[in-house]
Amino acid sequence: MQMWEGLIQKAKDGGLDVIDTYVFWNVHEPSPGNVLFSLKLSFGFPVWLKFVQGISFRTDNKPFKHAMQNFTQKIVLMMKDEKLFKSQGGPIILSQIENEYEPEREEFGSAGEAYIKWAAEMAVELNTEVPWVMCKEEDAPDPVINTCNGFYCHSFSPNKPSKPKMWTEAWTGWFSDFGGQNYQRPVEDLAFAVARFIQKGGSFVNYYMYHGGTNFGRTAGGPFITTSYDYDAPIDEYGLIREPKYGHLKKLHKAIKLCENALLTANSTVTSLGNYEEAHVFSSESGQCAAFLSNYHTESAARVTFNNKQYNLPPWSISILPDCKNIIFNTANVTGQRSHVQMLPTNVTFHSWETFNEDVFSLEDDSTITTVGLLEQLNVTRDTSDYLWYSTSVNISSSDSFLHGGERPTLSVQSRGHALHVFVNGQLTGSASGTRTYKRFTFRGNVNLHAGVNTISLLSIAVGLPNNGPHFESYKTGVLGPVVLHGIDEGKRDLSWHKWSYKIGLQGEAMVTGLGSQSSIPFVSWVPSSLEHKKQQPLTWYKAYFDAPEGDEPLAMDMSSMNKGQVLINGQNIGRYWTASLMLYSQVPCSQILVEAKTESIDSL
Repeated sequence: MQMWEGLIQKAKDGGLDVIDTYVFWNVHEPSPGNVLFSLKLSFGFPVWLKFVQGISFRTDNKPFKHAMQNFTQKIVLMMKDEKLFKSQGGPIILSQIENEYEPEREEFGSAGEAYIKWAAEMAVELNTEVPWVMCKEEDAPDPVINTCNGFYCHSFSPNKPSKPKMWTEAWTGWFSDFGGQNYQRPVEDLAFAVARFIQKGGSFVNYYMYHGGTNFGRTAGGPFITTSYDYDAPIDEYGLIREPKYGHLKKLHKAIKLCENALLTANSTVTSLGNYEEAHVFSSESGQCAAFLSNYHTESAARVTFNNKQYNLPPWSISILPDCKNIIFNTANVTGQRSHVQMLPTNVTFHSWETFNEDVFSLEDDSTITTVGLLEQLNVTRDTSDYLWYSTSVNISSSDSFLHGGERPTLSVQSRGHALHVFVNGQLTGSASGTRTYKRFTFRGNVNLHAGVNTISLLSIAVGLPNNGPHFESYKTGVLGPVVLHGIDEGKRDLSWHKWSYKIGLQGEAMVTGLGSQSSIPFVSWVPSSLEHKKQQPLTWYKAYFDAPEGDEPLAMDMSSMNKGQVLINGQNIGRYWTASLMLYSQVPCSQILVEAKTESIDSL
């Protein structure tokens, strides 16, 4: 919240006219009918929606449509009450219903067509008196406007000539996932795409993202989406201007606005200037004239003649001439310095380090559920935690050959995601994980068993929830098996239908609310520790205190010395981190960092 005013001012200074923001369903209706708002400002689905009887997401399904209509009506009514729509004298000039539905409509067939018709009619009947749009939905029913999302939208046309040509998501970069690369989009290409869209009659461009920000807490979805949602945006995750992207787009916006009168009063005339070159000219009866000179060759520059003058066009570029004579901007000619964000150490000292080792869950502990067979993770946790323990017992005969010099048994565990730690008799045996592309994975490793009863405990870890695709409410997470013990005298033993006990979350998660107070937490024994001499153990919590640094510069925590876990400051979950490479079967310990600031708040991390 503290950053919003500055971010909006930077957007305005960069030549933007409007701000687009989401109304997150999961944030604002955390339980059915419980609508919470602290902002006067499209969907992240709340987890409770998955468990509504008979529901199927985003199709002609009565339970889903009932929940969606209730929430949408409540949001619109609240905004009407605050007189936020343009028709009431407020700032909202455009609203969106649904999002990129075309793949789902094709999957659902007639039910998808019926749903999108219903959604459009429901939105229009709310009588906001501002236009509604549907992005990437070519069959958007009238009067809803279908729009384009993508890296390039120059070839897009609305489904009716009376509808404006709108680009609702001009992708400035891409999101990052754990184990994946950090994507960057050159500003030359982005500026070229925007200018090309405008020269072909585009009337509206919305950057996704102009500022990406941070997925604080456990809000990152995907799964496997990182805490950072920087998106290579013109304003970076920390609210700092990214050059040359910010400055180059600012010049583009200024050049386009200088062409405004011609663009609004004339249709373009397209003239070929060569094999890869052309001119788009907007010339009105009142004498207004603007031209866009384009070179579509990706490697070769061109020299063209336009209005009896010669112009040099770099490869893959568009030059803008607001008076049809003078070039004031070319998309490929980037000037100005490139900004480099440096993370400089502050004078902050972490002191009073303490650690707490999480106990490995076993059958003797209090469990949430005990039942025969393996349960889907989200059905048990209801997303109250990333973590779910699975625990069962295995009885080994004293005569089994591996106990007398034979090869150790192997345990295989098949999981639907997203990461897994395997413990046998309280000792870490190994770990495994999936990726955003391949969420399913199999752990396979040798295990140390003894004669008699052995305990196998599996800690399944979710890394965000699925948030798109047909029937994503039915996507499964967690250990669903089979879980098989190989290499014992009987050959193999399938443990999938053994009696399993389940426990939601980690003990340390329950103590988080106690942070920031002067009183210690009674059921947790913190041990003073020096990180310099401490070997990292799996499932370890680390806690320290620090004085918040002076000033209002953005802050970040360097987690490169850690592996995987979450960071909490003054009891607030800052987000997940996962610095180790995602390698199947790697023994990656899981840890959490909890730090307390002695001042009341930190503006941004």
